Amino acid sequence: QLTEFSAVTLENYKTDWKTQRIVERTLQIMIETCSDIANHIISATSTRPPTSYADTFRVLFENGVISEELSGIMEKMAKFRNVVVHQYEQVDAEIVISILRKHLGDFDKFKEAVISYLKRL
Repeated sequence: QLTEFSAVTLENYKTDWKTQRIVERTLQIMIETCSDIANHIISATSTRPPTSYADTFRVLFENGVISEELSGIMEKMAKFRNVVVHQYEQVDAEIVISILRKHLGDFDKFKEAVISYLKRL
């Protein structure tokens, strides 16, 4: 759904509140979905509990579910989600545009890593 917004310019994004809300809320939902999946995996295994929202993805890396690179990316996504939810007036439009242009595929990488992990069980 968000790929249709990947061509939006920084200036257009900054001035179009509807686009801001759609993109930010959709990213929030996508990140929360990944975190929910991660927490289900963590609770079903004997892994250490995460110490923070972002640490959830570090725990998955430590247990071979996702790569270290993907863990780092998802940790940053989790921190971005926290800004969207708790400090929404501080959302950096440049970060949003960067996610739209460079990191939407990371959600597919997360999905594939989880599927691969579940098949190994």
